[in-house]
Amino acid sequence: MDLRQPPHIPITVFTGFLGAGKTSIILSLLPQLPKDYKVVLLKNEFGDVQVDSQLAKQSSLTAVSEILNGCMCCVLVGQMETALREIRDKYRPDRIIIECSGSAFPATLAFQIHELERQTHNDLRLDAIVTVIDAENFTGYEDTSPTAKMQASYSDIILVNKHEHIDEHALDILIDNLNTLNLDTPKIKCNGRNGVDPNVLFGIDSKLFRDSIPQDIEDHHDEVKTLTAYRGFLPTCHNHEHHDRESCTSHTEVDVDKDVLASALASLNKESVWRVKGFVRLESAIWILNWAFGRYDLTLSKGDTSFMQDASIRFTIMGDKYELNRKPIPMAVKKFCAELQVQVM
Repeated sequence: MDLRQPPHIPITVFTGFLGAGKTSIILSLLPQLPKDYKVVLLKNEFGDVQVDSQLAKQSSLTAVSEILNGCMCCVLVGQMETALREIRDKYRPDRIIIECSGSAFPATLAFQIHELERQTHNDLRLDAIVTVIDAENFTGYEDTSPTAKMQASYSDIILVNKHEHIDEHALDILIDNLNTLNLDTPKIKCNGRNGVDPNVLFGIDSKLFRDSIPQDIEDHHDEVKTLTAYRGFLPTCHNHEHHDRESCTSHTEVDVDKDVLASALASLNKESVWRVKGFVRLESAIWILNWAFGRYDLTLSKGDTSFMQDASIRFTIMGDKYELNRKPIPMAVKKFCAELQVQVM
């Protein structure tokens, strides 16, 4: 298939719960595209630690645009529209990929893109909504997250990621479960780190939410609570609010021990903490941490790390809002912070 579709700019929306692997799949598509094929990523991240965007900037993407500290499927819809127009005018890419935050349900987002189609005379056009499923953990968070169910229920394509971590019986149960939620949508297994063939994802011309949002869809659920964990030089406690004031002390900028980091991550309870991502100083270099449901990766940061000149750790912790809103914070989170000597804000 010829991936180019002039004269309009197709938009592919990736959704999926926290830690499903959206960024990794998007980045795996790039080496499979023609070298002169221009892709711009519009990314919506939790918190103010731009972890996935740093990874994306180390790729062959033409550009990365970020919308932080909010969900562009609801309160930040206006910013999304502005960003799409700016990307079109500045880069005129062959494709725009939108990566939603982990708790985003893209009905409103898709409807607004269809509105942009009309306003731009089809110059910007929704191509597909792609939902990424974490095969290893979907059954667990599906029970507690209405958004996760809706992401799988309203999609053009479902990508089953991380299936290599479960056996065939568990995979069959997962597929049956997904078929119950959404029988007609294709379910495609990702090929590990190689992701999926872009020809499967591009050129769908989605009809979802073209005219309206179905009445039976629940409102967007704000299910995720974020905390910021910091180790470095900070003002004294009385200038900040902390869950645990006993741990509020300044720490000298030093390397973090890898074994200590591994031990701290192992102490987290994935029922209440779903994702930890951020930057950590290891072996006199800055590394990008991505932890989700008990598994994690460390990637050497090759970009600008000046924001870490006064810090050893900058993490965003994401999890169940009811658990992480508790005071004092849950014991597992408190142990994690104590082991790494971080402040929680």
